Amino acid sequence: MSSPEKLDLARARTALRDVFGFGDFRGRQEEVVERVLGGQSTLAVMPTGAGKSLTYQLPSVMLGGTCIVISPLIALMHDQLRSARANGIRAATLTSADADWRETQDAFRAGELDLLYVAPERASQPGFRDMLRAAPLALFAVDEAHCVSEWGHDFRPDYRLLRPLMDEFPSVPRLALTATADKQTRADVMAQLAIPDDGLVLAGFDRPNIRYSIRPRDSAVRQIADLMKSQPGPGIVYAQTRRKVEELAEKLAASTGRTVLPYHAGLPAETRAANQAAFVASEDMVIAATIAFGMGIDKPDVRFVAHVGVPKSIEGYYQETGRAGRDGDPAQATMFWGAGDFATARQRLAEVSEDRRNAERARLDALAGLVETPQCRRAVLLRHFGEQPPETCGNCDNCIDPPAVTDATQLARKLLSAVYRTGQSFGMGHLQKVLTGAADERVRQKGHDRLSVFGIVEGEDARMLQPLGRALQARGDLVATEHGGLSLGGSAREILKGERDVEMVVPPKRVRRGRRDAEANPVGDPLFEALRDLRRDLAKEAQVPPYVIFHDSTLREMATVRPSSLSQFGSLGGIGAKKLEAYGERFLREIANY
Repeated sequence: MSSPEKLDLARARTALRDVFGFGDFRGRQEEVVERVLGGQSTLAVMPTGAGKSLTYQLPSVMLGGTCIVISPLIALMHDQLRSARANGIRAATLTSADADWRETQDAFRAGELDLLYVAPERASQPGFRDMLRAAPLALFAVDEAHCVSEWGHDFRPDYRLLRPLMDEFPSVPRLALTATADKQTRADVMAQLAIPDDGLVLAGFDRPNIRYSIRPRDSAVRQIADLMKSQPGPGIVYAQTRRKVEELAEKLAASTGRTVLPYHAGLPAETRAANQAAFVASEDMVIAATIAFGMGIDKPDVRFVAHVGVPKSIEGYYQETGRAGRDGDPAQATMFWGAGDFATARQRLAEVSEDRRNAERARLDALAGLVETPQCRRAVLLRHFGEQPPETCGNCDNCIDPPAVTDATQLARKLLSAVYRTGQSFGMGHLQKVLTGAADERVRQKGHDRLSVFGIVEGEDARMLQPLGRALQARGDLVATEHGGLSLGGSAREILKGERDVEMVVPPKRVRRGRRDAEANPVGDPLFEALRDLRRDLAKEAQVPPYVIFHDSTLREMATVRPSSLSQFGSLGGIGAKKLEAYGERFLREIANY
């Protein structure tokens, strides 16, 4: 006789096919679903795009009672609500933006909901706790669970109030989900949510379909315009200030002819909502945004994410770049950085409370290591999260085009000496003039033409001064003063004494790249384009984004297989019973035309 566990997994596979249209689980999904169906509390750390939401959506249609999903943003809840309902799941949200809250509460009490999405602020209210007592519960799912931890990069105090709520329902299992949590954060999340030590499912952090690239910033608009030419699909461009966001949106739209809209907290709420809705519905739009944008977006077909400036940490970088390629198709993550980014970030450390400062400094140093490494970017990224990846990945800039590395110890000593001898109060431009012996009035006025470091750098070394200064600032060996000068920091004195060597990547000479065909969308296949047009029309009729109807990967499979019957159509990936009934005939008619 089969064990109950095997019966549950057999039922789960049937539901997976019938509801979601998938033939089997991916990665560690099966393990998480098995634990949930067995009533075991779990922390699942799974990379973005690995199908975290399926690990509670699937049990929600199999278990008696409602699954309560705690999620941090209304936009994210509404996005997931659309996708769940498109698959025939009985789902609702209970947020400040929902006018139908009475109907939702009635449906919950009547046992008519599989999923109920709420924000942590509402979940912690006594009235919500009282409502939960009125009907059976199947599961508590805590999305973006790193917000529970003070060590996490997105700490939200309201998440700390979830434990008392869940403790009132001790027989209901807990599922915490995150894509971004280092070892310390994982331990804290498990302690805060009372998840047992054997409840960790660590699926890994690798996103093999994302190509990572990090390069010095010289002209952000030109560099991103070039990236946009090579990536015709939707993209996100992150900038650090509202003003920069507005400037990039305007200039990129003008230089590329693409629609580029801004998103930041300073815009009117209705403008933000309209720009976000336009982006979610679009198949080629680019949005320029501060990091306020993104956590609430479950858009699977983002083809690139670009950073103009460094993010706050490796965790932030991983989460932000993870918004690309959630559909599994090839995607690009490119960062354009400058020395001033690290200078600003290190100055901000002074504002951090003393008990967190060392941890934040370590995070910034780790980010500098990622930016400066001549080795595989993916390997550096994955090692930060405690993994042991291969030495090379074949899908980052350093693996595809390995950079030259040079011993810059002597040049670094000359530069640091110039910083010291000029009084640790001048910027890189002035220091370059001193070191290269430039005939400059200000250099003469300050008497710096009489220093021993005047004119001691020439030839190829002179070209290396700017990137070396950038590298030393990234590492913290040069620190920006409040007036824009540079002073010694970090290991600068050890370098000057000959106790530490300095290696650096030789910056590549600038080459303009032409357009390349995007691998993600086989533009030129007339059937694929016709299916996209039909999907667009259906999305408008249903007032949902196109990807809620079908992902590009499903359309590609249709164009390749060209099914001629409903049974053939229903066997394709991503087509469950509800979508087969809703869209099968119309897509079959379109395919028959070819």
